[in-house]
Amino acid sequence: MEERHSDSRSNPLGIDDTRKLLVRFAVPSIIAMLVSSLYNIVDQIFIGQGVGYLGNAATNVAYPFSTICLSIALLIGIGSAANFNLSLGAKDEETAARTVGNAVILLAVLGLSLMTVTLVFSRRLIYLFGCTPEIEPYAMTYVRICALGFPALIFTNGLSSLARADGSPRYSMAMMLLGAVINTILDPVFIFVFDWGIAGAAWATIIGQYASCILGACYLGRFRTVALAKSAFRFSHTIGGRICQLGLSNSLNQLAMTLVQIVLNNSLTYYGALSVYGAEIPLASSGIVIKLNSIMISIVVGINQGNQPILSFNYGAKKYSRVKKAYFNGIAAGLVVTCTGYVLANVFPDEIISFFGRGNALYMQFAVRFLRYYMTFSFLNAVQILTSNYFAAIGFPMKGVFLSLTRQVILLIPIVLVLPLFLGLDGILYATPAADLLSFLIAVALMAKEMGRMKHLIAHENDDITGKEDETA
Repeated sequence: MEERHSDSRSNPLGIDDTRKLLVRFAVPSIIAMLVSSLYNIVDQIFIGQGVGYLGNAATNVAYPFSTICLSIALLIGIGSAANFNLSLGAKDEETAARTVGNAVILLAVLGLSLMTVTLVFSRRLIYLFGCTPEIEPYAMTYVRICALGFPALIFTNGLSSLARADGSPRYSMAMMLLGAVINTILDPVFIFVFDWGIAGAAWATIIGQYASCILGACYLGRFRTVALAKSAFRFSHTIGGRICQLGLSNSLNQLAMTLVQIVLNNSLTYYGALSVYGAEIPLASSGIVIKLNSIMISIVVGINQGNQPILSFNYGAKKYSRVKKAYFNGIAAGLVVTCTGYVLANVFPDEIISFFGRGNALYMQFAVRFLRYYMTFSFLNAVQILTSNYFAAIGFPMKGVFLSLTRQVILLIPIVLVLPLFLGLDGILYATPAADLLSFLIAVALMAKEMGRMKHLIAHENDDITGKEDETA
């Protein structure tokens, strides 16, 4: 049997260079998150080419379902991964094992529950998410088929986080990659060869999701750092509650995106109908831009997830100087990603929008304009996202929750609702950059205070090390 290594003196998380650890854990995480985004992006590309912009508008209406799935997966996946690593850092292998078992139960129950609710209330939900009568046939077809894959999507993403926390980032990546490859292959076959239209894209998606789910379930028998006995799968309200507490900030960030998407969709259709663009053009444009932005955010979240085991383990092991280094490593990597996305969006906006299919002149005009405004301060989002995750990873979830809510709920939604009253459709375009800038300033202020606390902890850490050296001498 493979040797287990939860002791902080031998576990690579506690001794290896933090930058090398970030690369080792973040690269597979980034690939896994990009793969998750690709499910939506690939559908958007093929639907745009094969169905048209009404099909793209339908996938935009359906997009909140995907963010809800991801929010559940992050709630349980990131929460259980943080508790798992904190327990290992504190040398509590029993709690670590039970964390895995409880996570599996929660992922299965929540996935099946969301599927059931969506199938029963699909028509009401798509209109809540901004659907119009012209889009309804496409949206209903797409959502009802995709709902069948929700349990697999949630289970796979949750297990991916645990596999990464267990020291298997490549397996975590493989889980996500398998489904994306299958989806990418089947999409053009089902849409263009079989002529299934938007239904073909949906079937390709869920087939890929269940393939990934099976591979994820296989990992339960391969955990490296703990032994998973039957007793580990006995549900505990205490452990389950701790999982949800630690995963709440990441989950709320996704739920907030869902709420923003709903408000944004309804605002775009309402104010779009009052403009020369009509209701459908702003809705379709928004879907493309937000999903393009999700690629950049997925990379940042991948850095987040790769950094989480490093932060949690070393904080649990009281190695505070390594915690500080890991945080700033993540910030540096995140800013490189978001600044690159900002430059590409502003230099090649027409080419990027055209990749998802061309529409009439009004459509292209609004889509390019929307993209440029949306990305104005997007490069600052890395700081807000990574700082929110930092607090959750070290066991201070409520600070993470607050930061997760600042951009999406506390700032962006009120601005989206108020500015268009005075500026019409343009007010929606100005809302995102305003929220991005303000949330960045709040994150910097909160982290500056945290660095003062960390400086104190590091000073005591150094005193402890000196004391141990004197005792040895």
